[in-house]
Amino acid sequence: MTDPKVTSGKHMSFWIDSVLPLSFSPLKENINTDVVIVGGGIAGISIAYCLEQAGKKVIVVEDGNIGSGETGRTSAHLVCALDDRYYELQRIYGSEQTKHIADSHKQAIDLIERICKKENIKCDFERVDGYLFLHPTDKDESIEKELKAAKNAGLEIEAVEVMPGIKDNSKSLKFLNQAQFHPMKYLKGLCEVLTARGVKIYTDTKADKIDHTGVVTKDGFRINSEYVVIATNTPVNNKYVMHLKQYAYRTYVIGARIKKGSVPKTLWWDTGDFSQNAEIPPYHYVRIQPFDNDYDLLICGGEDHAVGLVEDDKINEEDKYGLLEYWLRQRFEIIDIVYQWSGQVMEPFDSLGYIGRNPKDEKNIFIVTGDSGNGLTHATIAGILISDLINGKDNPWESIYDPSRFKLFSAGKTYFKELVGGMINYLKQKPKDPKSVELQSIRPGQGKIVELDGKKFGVYRDKQDQFHMVGAECTHMKCIIKWNNDEQSWDCPCHGSRFTTEGKVLNGPANDDLSYHADKF
Repeated sequence: MTDPKVTSGKHMSFWIDSVLPLSFSPLKENINTDVVIVGGGIAGISIAYCLEQAGKKVIVVEDGNIGSGETGRTSAHLVCALDDRYYELQRIYGSEQTKHIADSHKQAIDLIERICKKENIKCDFERVDGYLFLHPTDKDESIEKELKAAKNAGLEIEAVEVMPGIKDNSKSLKFLNQAQFHPMKYLKGLCEVLTARGVKIYTDTKADKIDHTGVVTKDGFRINSEYVVIATNTPVNNKYVMHLKQYAYRTYVIGARIKKGSVPKTLWWDTGDFSQNAEIPPYHYVRIQPFDNDYDLLICGGEDHAVGLVEDDKINEEDKYGLLEYWLRQRFEIIDIVYQWSGQVMEPFDSLGYIGRNPKDEKNIFIVTGDSGNGLTHATIAGILISDLINGKDNPWESIYDPSRFKLFSAGKTYFKELVGGMINYLKQKPKDPKSVELQSIRPGQGKIVELDGKKFGVYRDKQDQFHMVGAECTHMKCIIKWNNDEQSWDCPCHGSRFTTEGKVLNGPANDDLSYHADKF
């Protein structure tokens, strides 16, 4: 595995690989501020920028490098064409609220564009059109319904006969004026602007204790703050409430070399495979990125599954990349695959992110989570909305993104199928009377759950034949972890926490490491 301070997985994404590490000094003193933000991805840094613009004194703490979490593992689409169809959003939220949803994502893209121009950030930002096309398992009427609903929501959209650059004649919709950029270059530019204006950014600084008075770091230093914002993909300060409203998914990405200029700069995504999951159909998404003087990079993602439950698809994690390559080669002329990586998205049961005050907590604590596959725009919306909430400014999006909302019955089957169903599946697989597994049966590069002396452990055997043992109970809510053979990590199938082979936290909601038992061998 790569250094978890650099990125949260074994595979290096193109975004992380093409920019020097974004790191600052760790916090080494007690300090006071107006707002402390936990998390140095695009959400935390966007919120910091908007608050600094509003005159607030801001501190950001990040336990790895800037962008070492999911921001560095995205495919970097900037779209107001969302993972969930607008006709579904209209059913759940009504026509007027859906207009606000569409407008919030449009404003997020506009804000990124304005920031790039105002602050002279060179991050490959470009306006491009996007094409949504019908998956063979979907019904023709879904395209027709989406056209009507998206127009009603105020989007620039039209039905088209032919999509440019892709070998696919499916029914499609053209979403005008979408965008793309290089997320790590964008973060680098934002951090340079913020630090020049007095915002303090501390990396390699883990927030160990969080409450309404501020943060205490793992090294024992205190940040006293009037407001606290948790921007850690999934909130590490909320043990129960938010994790019953969303489910963690793994998504896979490949980067293929193509001849420079052979494919137009466009976004493509299909409506999803309803044969795999009719409630949250996994879909494919594609975009172009400049690579070098001779080649562009065709970035393709998809093949999602619930964290820790890949066996539901009967396809191993590491085999997902091959499926992406097969799908891509059917539609584009590619030379070879030069990157592969996976990421994690939080799927809310009612299709929309959670941005605002942390439920059942003090009024000065805010969270952003539930990206629903649109993390870059949701993160930028959080910059606008949380800044407004802290500054006492009315915002029409407040109730829409309120983390306390509960639209279970209007949301439909998704909650029960993915969250409750996933838990039942997990419990079925948990053996009542597990047998010990011979340590020597674990191959180099493989991990397994074993029982020793009546206790469960996760045991990983590295390529040098050294064994690494961790406690098998997730430190969030004690679910038994599972081995992710692709990213070489221990993943929790209940709420999506992930850990290195030595038990270090990669993803929340767990905020404490697994116990590490190297002394057992």
